[in-house]
Amino acid sequence: MSHFAATAAPARRDWGEAVGRGLRMRCPACGEGRMFRAYLKVADACPACGEALHHHRADDAPPYVTISVVGHLVVGALLIVEQTWPDTPLWLHFAVWPALGLVLSLLMLPPIKSALVAHQWALRMHGFGADAGER
Repeated sequence: MSHFAATAAPARRDWGEAVGRGLRMRCPACGEGRMFRAYLKVADACPACGEALHHHRADDAPPYVTISVVGHLVVGALLIVEQTWPDTPLWLHFAVWPALGLVLSLLMLPPIKSALVAHQWALRMHGFGADAGER
């Protein structure tokens, strides 16, 4: 009997549920504990269930996804405004769109980062595997 035959496959983690919990900035394992200990600082472990979260390697993905989403929203809104009200003064465009982009980016970055960490957890990436404790 080989070593591989005796090893049981780890329990499947529901990707959709984990990412949904991540979007709510909660632990991907239990959905109760907070993902962050500060604005963008992922907690080392879930305060509710103890799941280790320090394995994440989000790196540049959250800002990239945030910029893509916010860019599409802001440019889409800008085009709608320009088509609907073509005489909108330039000073109003200069005041509204950069501010909207900044606010949306700051609001969307934490849930997007949390969802990406949850995605890594669900797929057992970067140390979120069976050796780290199974949930």
